[in-house]
Amino acid sequence: MNVKVFQFNPVGVNTYVVYDETKECTIIDAGCFYADEKEHLLNFILDNDLIVKHMINTHLHFDHVFGCNFISEQFGVVLEANDKDQFLLDQFDGQLRMFGFNPVGEAPKIGKVIKEGDMIEFGDQRFFVIHVPGHSPGSLVFYNEEEECLFAGDVLFRDSIGRTDLARGNHDELVAGIKSKLMTLPPETLVYSGHGPNTTVGYEKKHNPYLQ
Repeated sequence: MNVKVFQFNPVGVNTYVVYDETKECTIIDAGCFYADEKEHLLNFILDNDLIVKHMINTHLHFDHVFGCNFISEQFGVVLEANDKDQFLLDQFDGQLRMFGFNPVGEAPKIGKVIKEGDMIEFGDQRFFVIHVPGHSPGSLVFYNEEEECLFAGDVLFRDSIGRTDLARGNHDELVAGIKSKLMTLPPETLVYSGHGPNTTVGYEKKHNPYLQ
């Protein structure tokens, strides 16, 4: 694979820095909450002389956006996400309190709306945007056909799928979207999830109990 992926796990969320030999990179789901997590992400980017071209989010639940303002301040990039999740940013403090966190400043703002059919380009990479609602209304998946990988956020996990009991979740919609838009991709496609280990489309098609 020409694409390289740095993955780390702040506050239980998989944050990704995706880059290639051009040194251009995209940050996916900047979930850094604590200062040391932000420093860890910043140091990786600086130590590897990476050029941040995009900061994109699979969705806007609070745990996936903690570090967005920090990254924006450091690198001058805007948050790119689907505006169907705007209501989650509007209720940011409420989300935090519901899960036992204290308010931590302003919610990030969507600087660029992205939707199904759009393309995220950086370096030699092209990621197509796929809309798979159900976990949240604006949940997106980023798929690189040439590199045979995708970033699924909380849409799809190894042996599981995203929870649908949060605001505006929809179980049937999520399962239908996964089956029609992700399970039709090549079985060897590597899936980087928002939580937990990586998987493949082929493995989930055979083994995921929610998709049988």
